[in-house]
Amino acid sequence: MAQPGDLIEIKTILETLQGTLIPSADEKILILKLDNGYNMGVERKDVLSMKVLKEHTPVKEKTASHHQNQNLKTITILHTGGTIASKVDYRTGGVVARFSPTDLLEMFPELGDIANFDSKLISNMWSDDLRFCHFWNIAKAVEEEAKKGVKGIIIGMGTDNLAVASAALAFVFEEINIPILLVGAQRSSDRGSSDAAMNLICAAEFITKTDFTGVAICMHSGSSDSQCNILPPCKTRKLHSSRRDAFKPVNDGPIATVDYKSKEIKVLKNIIKSESLKLKPKFEEKVGLLKIHINMHPEEFEAFSGFKGLIIEGTGLGHTPLDVLDECTEVHDKIKETIKKLNEKGVVMVMTTQCLFGRVNMNVYSKGRTLQQLGIIPGEDMLPETAFIKLAWLLGNYSPEEAKKMMVQNLRGEITNRTEYEEDFLK
Repeated sequence: MAQPGDLIEIKTILETLQGTLIPSADEKILILKLDNGYNMGVERKDVLSMKVLKEHTPVKEKTASHHQNQNLKTITILHTGGTIASKVDYRTGGVVARFSPTDLLEMFPELGDIANFDSKLISNMWSDDLRFCHFWNIAKAVEEEAKKGVKGIIIGMGTDNLAVASAALAFVFEEINIPILLVGAQRSSDRGSSDAAMNLICAAEFITKTDFTGVAICMHSGSSDSQCNILPPCKTRKLHSSRRDAFKPVNDGPIATVDYKSKEIKVLKNIIKSESLKLKPKFEEKVGLLKIHINMHPEEFEAFSGFKGLIIEGTGLGHTPLDVLDECTEVHDKIKETIKKLNEKGVVMVMTTQCLFGRVNMNVYSKGRTLQQLGIIPGEDMLPETAFIKLAWLLGNYSPEEAKKMMVQNLRGEITNRTEYEEDFLK
């Protein structure tokens, strides 16, 4: 029987096809990779005959040793998943993870001129599957490597929740004496348009050439391979599903830029260097995030009655449905009553805005003032996801009353004192 990777020939009523058999998620469909590189699916019921022309021979992995250069500093790469250190095996159609230092230098040989590299696999997962306990695993690995005296750490991660993870680690590490850069790739490392190599190389250059300590993100600043941005961990969001420059700071600017060709680094913010290592990795599990929309029902708020905290991603300056104007809006009285009951049960509620850019101001309209009277705390200009992380971290380490006070304090750069006017705020 043919196996993935085998070169096969199949005959159907209409044609004869040759190609490499690759795995199919549907057992009723055969998928062939043709000589022209395209994949073609054929329903098994239409196949009249199949012949194996050449069996697949697995390629033996190279076992070349990885030599350390005593003149270079050491960076540890912690792998948590994503495409940053993976490539497609086009014989089988599967993705092969490459995690060892030797693998990395084979894939990205330029790294060998920048630093020595150690490598550790934490997990191999989609960032969509992240939970608070994973930040504990990552933090312990970072702590272990930091105590070894490495120059810095690069964390490879899937991009979907990379920005959220950066905020979480920024709160976990109250103090950190080395740089921790989260790096991802929007496109797999073996594609001509991949951003993996440049993001890794720029992160390594920044670590070895600056005195930065703390958590940050390193990703493409534009669609071309010209430079990377070093981005603030609590003010950055993934704003595009596929572009290489998907990560942008919101209500803030980059920490620095790294020119890919010249390797010049421009530091754009004051770098505060820490000499110590202190972490608080606890998170309260029962914290939720509710997005406000039209036609809401009180049951949507009631779902969080057993929670300790709730971030409300409100409209505009920080609003929810509240006013009763006619028969259609009578249900808003029940929403108001539900919010009041959540507050009485001790649920810490914080308001952010769906607008992302700008900040909430719950003193402009009467609705905002009413929501504050119901116990909702204005979240200033925090991103909804950052506020969610911050509240979970505060409730995991402090009392609810302490958490309420600290929620409006700028702890990790998550709140800016004032929102400056920008002619084009999307750039």
